[in-house]
Amino acid sequence: MSIHKLELKAANLRKKIWELIYEHNTGHTGSDFSCVDILVALYYETMNQNPKNFKEKDTDTYIQSKGHAVEVLYEVLADRGYFPESDLKSFSAFNSPYIGHPTNHVNGIEVNTGSLGHGLGLGVGIALAAKMDKSSKRVFVLMGDGEQAEGSIWEAAMSAGNYKLDNLTAIIDHNNLQITGSTDDVMQSNPLASKYAAFGFEVTEIDGNDMTALVKVLNIPNTSTKPRLIIANTIKGKGISFMENVAKWHHGVPTQEQFELGMKELNKKLEELNND
Repeated sequence: MSIHKLELKAANLRKKIWELIYEHNTGHTGSDFSCVDILVALYYETMNQNPKNFKEKDTDTYIQSKGHAVEVLYEVLADRGYFPESDLKSFSAFNSPYIGHPTNHVNGIEVNTGSLGHGLGLGVGIALAAKMDKSSKRVFVLMGDGEQAEGSIWEAAMSAGNYKLDNLTAIIDHNNLQITGSTDDVMQSNPLASKYAAFGFEVTEIDGNDMTALVKVLNIPNTSTKPRLIIANTIKGKGISFMENVAKWHHGVPTQEQFELGMKELNKKLEELNND
């Protein structure tokens, strides 16, 4: 898929997420919007995974450690055909599998996540098992930057470097904000690049809302014996001006007026992309 088509896909998915959260009055809006481009690059251009081969031995695994941004994952999976879009009418409803964090009761999701700090350890275990099975499986783990305060992250990072898991790619959605404010104010984790390098990772830092940069780095073969870390510098709430870089939109739900303003901006972006 061309970069332009991937950008169109991301713009359309932002509209779907905005509508889903407004309709059901719940969601981690800003957190979703910062990582839309990352998931589009992974699911439409990088990973060997689709609804037909999802459960096969050599299929790539995706783990969304920042599980609170589940709306973007649901919309991507629906768009890719893992389940009908109509299923999301029950989002956050009683007895629905489409709850506020990823669960393996949803087709396309391999492991439950949402308790921050666990995704990288799960990824390390799956990547190590793939090595033992001589599988071509690759494992991709998306983390938040606020999540880096969890000690289990660093235990997993040490293991990944120790076992030389070159089939593991960790990605940090580095938008500099978490639910209570700036990540630097809440719990200083920067500089992340040198920390992960010390644990044996090959580290790359990119603009995480630049589709060209994402596709390029995600599709470079790993020729080292090291696990990879991509620090994706993103904007919280990317795509709607009044949400961008505003901490309260971590778990914000729009009013009707905000919804309509946001839709105008999202439609304008789509119009611009369609005219390119």
